[in-house]
Amino acid sequence: MGTTGQGPAGQDAADVNGQAVKGRSVVGGILAGLRLTVVSGVTGAAVAAVVVGVIVERVPVFLSGGGVLLLLVLVGFVAGRRSPGPGDPPVTRTALARIEDLRATSGESADVPVDFRLTVAPDDRPAYRVNINEHINLVDIPVYRPRSTAVVEYRPDEPWEVRIVTRPTPEWSRRAEEAEIDSAPESTLVEKPGMSEGSWCMLVLFTFLAGAALVVLLFRGELFMSGDDDSSPSKRPSATSSASSSRTFTTSTTVSGPSSSLLVLGRMRETATELQAKVGTADVTAIVIEERRMEIRGDSARAPGETVHLQLLPYELFPALVHEARTTLGVRDPKSWRIDVTPGAGLGEGPRVRVTVTGEEGTAHLDADATARVVDRRPAGEAAETG
Repeated sequence: MGTTGQGPAGQDAADVNGQAVKGRSVVGGILAGLRLTVVSGVTGAAVAAVVVGVIVERVPVFLSGGGVLLLLVLVGFVAGRRSPGPGDPPVTRTALARIEDLRATSGESADVPVDFRLTVAPDDRPAYRVNINEHINLVDIPVYRPRSTAVVEYRPDEPWEVRIVTRPTPEWSRRAEEAEIDSAPESTLVEKPGMSEGSWCMLVLFTFLAGAALVVLLFRGELFMSGDDDSSPSKRPSATSSASSSRTFTTSTTVSGPSSSLLVLGRMRETATELQAKVGTADVTAIVIEERRMEIRGDSARAPGETVHLQLLPYELFPALVHEARTTLGVRDPKSWRIDVTPGAGLGEGPRVRVTVTGEEGTAHLDADATARVVDRRPAGEAAETG
């Protein structure tokens, strides 16, 4: 006599229980996916922060990324070492199952992995189909044949978790020998809900790259400043030829980032060196320096006495000139400042440095020589009258 489950009332109750189990499994899968998404995204951002910090020479960024990575490693280590809390072990029940089909997938060891297609016939719910993989000893494989009956253990809350009992009790062995189980329809096949391993791997990779891309976008100005300067038409050296031996040029560069002011020690000379490499000469006719921008202009037809040499200027003293102009020329809250360097007016005179500050009181400036020694001052009102 076939054994395939219970009557209609038992089937209805089993369907309700099955839907509740599936609902809990779906919620658990969503929570696991969210945890995995957050962890992989934070990991990608931390790795990118370490790399970006090295490239842009920003110690806080490097330390932040390294600290997050260290924290993730420590959390993973503690979670791995933590013993599971007290709780009830998973409930398992014993049942009979019909072996629909089986196939050994490898034969390199004594325990061979075997794929089973089973019809599980519990005593308290309808029979259902399930596919499992078990490691069976070579000696025991002849015992398991298609259309034969085996003893299994299953979890009522997760019916896809099925394990073949290789050494059943005498009572269950007798029941397996006497039972005849009908095959359950393919529509009753139960599988573990959630994404496949490949989908999880794709999710981890995508969120890791998304986290890394977010950090790169936040620092794109500093990372790609030099590339943007070279490719931007507005910043590319423009040259017009008035004769075969004459060339005029104008080029500029802009620095970006929260601490990229040209007043930072060494930043002016570094930027001037970059501009010199662009135009291929250190002799220019004018230099303009602002908070985050430096521009140079030149004319190859000018004599050396009519130009300024980029590398001979005391850039390290310019921040002090800017500070003096902002604090001593009557402009209480300067909104902007600017340095103009031009060749001397007379033969043998050094370059002329003018620092201009602008605020609500108007514009004021001071003039200095090639050694950054102040030679003239024009406070706000006086500079407006003489300007």
